[in-house]
Amino acid sequence: VDMMVKRFEAESREVFAKRSTIARAVGLSPGMAVADVGAGTGVFVDFFASDVQASGKVYAVDIAPKFVEHLRERAAARNQPQVEAVLCTADDAKLPAASCDAVFTCDTYHHFEYPHSTLTSIHRALRPQGQLVIVDFEGIPGVSRQWTLDHVRCDKQQVIREVLAAGFV
Repeated sequence: VDMMVKRFEAESREVFAKRSTIARAVGLSPGMAVADVGAGTGVFVDFFASDVQASGKVYAVDIAPKFVEHLRERAAARNQPQVEAVLCTADDAKLPAASCDAVFTCDTYHHFEYPHSTLTSIHRALRPQGQLVIVDFEGIPGVSRQWTLDHVRCDKQQVIREVLAAGFV
């Protein structure tokens, strides 16, 4: 976990440097519930916890048990009772049905091994009028770095097709 904190929480990482702007763009307010799927080290958790306040809920979801334990300890140390760390699986976000006003993923979607089933579980977790927010790399041949093209499993249009196929509008 310590190695990944150094990697994920570095000002040279664009999403970390712009984390406040990204978090605010989700549009959360007190009392709302949000899930950060692929929460990792918790880069966005403090922002979300502050936005939803004690009356809201933040599900910090990750597939790695060590990250989930880190997220749990981090929330306790920061006195964030509205934060609940959740261990997901490769095909299910493991969120309660109709529990979220927003589900957020940042630098995570391209890692979804089973996008249809994972998205279906996310769709099930959203309340009516809930939103899915995806922040991820966009691999554009001739524009993006080769690392991005090699790392990202699909392009933006494929992401949109997958999201729509899972029932989102």
